[in-house]
Amino acid sequence: MKSTCGLRAAMAALALASVTLSGCIVEEPRYRPEVVTVAPPAPQVEVVGVAPAPGYVWIGGYWDWAAGRHVWVPGRWEPGRPGYHWVPHHWVAYRGGWRLDRGHWAR
Repeated sequence: MKSTCGLRAAMAALALASVTLSGCIVEEPRYRPEVVTVAPPAPQVEVVGVAPAPGYVWIGGYWDWAAGRHVWVPGRWEPGRPGYHWVPHHWVAYRGGWRLDRGHWAR
């Protein structure tokens, strides 16, 4: 009998939590590009190789900014998205420094 009561209590708590959380709205953090004064190095040469499966798209590597320095993020294969194309990451001159425009899928 005790195990049945414990199970009921756990199920009730789970049901209450799911009802409570169903009203939550999860919002993506807004990306605020950081302006850095150090120009990015030249892109590294990457060996692309063969796609792991048909329909995959190569996402080229890029220099990111982390812990006060440029850090290379290697390229990777991703499944393509029908009707979209990949816009690569790129650095642009901005307000006396440099700003990374992050790569994204665009129509």
